[in-house]
Amino acid sequence: MTVEELDREAHRADPAGRDAEAHAVARADLLGGEVPRRSRTEQQQYAECGEDGPMKEMPGPGGRRPCPEGVGVGCIGYSAHRSRSIGARSGAVHRAAALWGLAVVAGLTACAPADKPPALADRVPADALELLGPDTVRTERLSDGVWYRYLWSSAGPWAIHLVEANVRRCDVGLAVLRPEARAQGELGLETVTGMVERRARSGSVLAAVNADFFTPEGATLGAEVVDGKVTAARERPTLAWRPGSAPWIGRTEISGDTLRLGWDVVLDGSDSVTEAVSGFPELLRNARPTDDFDENERGSFGGTRHPRTAVGYDPRAGRLWLAVVDGRQSTYSVGMSLPELADLMRALGATEALNLDGGSSSVMVVRGSVESRPSDPAGERPVVNALAVVRTPSRCTR
Repeated sequence: MTVEELDREAHRADPAGRDAEAHAVARADLLGGEVPRRSRTEQQQYAECGEDGPMKEMPGPGGRRPCPEGVGVGCIGYSAHRSRSIGARSGAVHRAAALWGLAVVAGLTACAPADKPPALADRVPADALELLGPDTVRTERLSDGVWYRYLWSSAGPWAIHLVEANVRRCDVGLAVLRPEARAQGELGLETVTGMVERRARSGSVLAAVNADFFTPEGATLGAEVVDGKVTAARERPTLAWRPGSAPWIGRTEISGDTLRLGWDVVLDGSDSVTEAVSGFPELLRNARPTDDFDENERGSFGGTRHPRTAVGYDPRAGRLWLAVVDGRQSTYSVGMSLPELADLMRALGATEALNLDGGSSSVMVVRGSVESRPSDPAGERPVVNALAVVRTPSRCTR
């Protein structure tokens, strides 16, 4: 199948495969339903907390929670409880518990070294809390200016994984990762964890998500720029970044020997710093949802809930958001439609946002381990590239 043929079909929903409930929209009844599993970081917090010694248990809403003897940058705040539908009170109870959890997190990280510029606030934006009404909120500090956040809400139900990065910092940036075969000039696919593992040998990858749509052979459907070199030139909605510039989201153009992003990159040259990856469609443009995912036109691709991956940028705060919404998993998480995903990105404060490949490709890797729950029964799916948040202190000395 050629790139052009696949491009015409790229906006169809990813097949559900063996999951008979792929399109189900269910509200969890946690009185007798499934309790969201604990991830790797949740399990660790019950045994240790950074370098500050053993944990002790303290009473809190909905059960007992771990609490550190001291305060350290590696500590995790966690609030979990089994929600019950009690008429109109339920939403208020959920919001109150979520805010309590956020207060706990703020206390755990209040003594962390200050960022320069100041660290991002250790909280989920209020608009996102109002939109989701989360039952569970968990935050982990990955580095100065970079946070991983997990939210679970019975309203969807939704399991949402967020990475928030202060890309105004000189030591925080973005990188496009490729499969080993593609790095050698061939076609091929690889899991995000595999790409992260190889990149980790030469730099610090804090988190990564799957990125562009792709052909079965392993070619991207959109544009791609890696280390300043154009590795795929196509006119598609794209995210681009380079040190010292704000992330740019828009549609690329090819003009002569130049790929036009928010700036120009010569097709056969290299500026050594630009990173760019495509998706479809743009979700937000100037803080407004686009009409590129009209439900009637796109059918099940846009209007049906599926696992989703997206990236958005908040220029006011200098925050870049990576988001993965788990889906096709009954009472755990059913995924989001594209309008719902656009609402989420806007509630996080993004004014520009781009939908990346979703379905069974959706995955978030944090510090080398999968934190999300891919919908494919076989687990993490090989993909064509990944978008990573990286820490590069050497950039601050240039």
